Amino acid sequence: MAGRTSPTERQKRLGAEVRRMRTAAGMTGEYAAGLLGVDRGKISNIESGTRAISAERLRTLACNCDCDDEAYVSALVAMAQPTARGWWERYRGSLPAGLLDIAELEHHAVRMRSVHLIHMPGLLQSSDHAQAVFKAALPPLPDHEIALRLAHRLERQRVLRNDHPTEYVGILHEAALRMQFGGRKVARGQLEHLLTVSEWANVSLRVFPFDAGSFPGAGQTVIYMEGPVPQLDTVQVDSTHGPEFLYQEAQLSKYRAQLDWMEERALSPEESRAFIQDIASQL
Repeated sequence: MAGRTSPTERQKRLGAEVRRMRTAAGMTGEYAAGLLGVDRGKISNIESGTRAISAERLRTLACNCDCDDEAYVSALVAMAQPTARGWWERYRGSLPAGLLDIAELEHHAVRMRSVHLIHMPGLLQSSDHAQAVFKAALPPLPDHEIALRLAHRLERQRVLRNDHPTEYVGILHEAALRMQFGGRKVARGQLEHLLTVSEWANVSLRVFPFDAGSFPGAGQTVIYMEGPVPQLDTVQVDSTHGPEFLYQEAQLSKYRAQLDWMEERALSPEESRAFIQDIASQL
């Protein structure tokens, strides 16, 4: 199999899981190479995500690592299987790779939860609101890139409306609801869009109002994407250099606890709808 010069985040994750399984068993890279009939360098490439691993070799490795979690192994095998080219690949070379990684991970998530404090979640933005956000970027984005980013963002939203829509819980701080990107008309349209989305069976919107006080992780946008098994969950946080993806167990535990804490204290879905409607009526 040909090597990859720029593996995707999902490909890197598979490699990281292979390395985790091998090291947990106390198996050296040299031993794994002999077991799979490849050279030591190929094991390093598999674990970095720059080279694929076949389903057969993955199961052989899991068996010899005494990994008896069949659900976990089957999920890894599914990740290793060749798949059809995702729609996001049309944007490769035109948009930052991190944006494509987000779209791919969202596509494969079985459930998502997020906390947004200032910006609306990308999956819930109206076209006008998204365009206003992109136009506010500094340094300014050229028109053709704004158009590409807008098309990409709207296509991402299909995960909530396809034949098997992903379950999504969005926790929105009141500050995000009151931001007026694009002016009052666009802001009102965005809130009306949220009210429409909140009626979808797979979407639950929860508002965290100003008077709810402080909260953990203040200032950070968090998207928690659940995998087919808990070990394959992924957290995406924003950084000054673009999206950052986290999946160490301590990190997953930390953000699960943060989301649980905020979800328990946020307004109910019904109260949140009324809250959003009240803000919209003021615009």
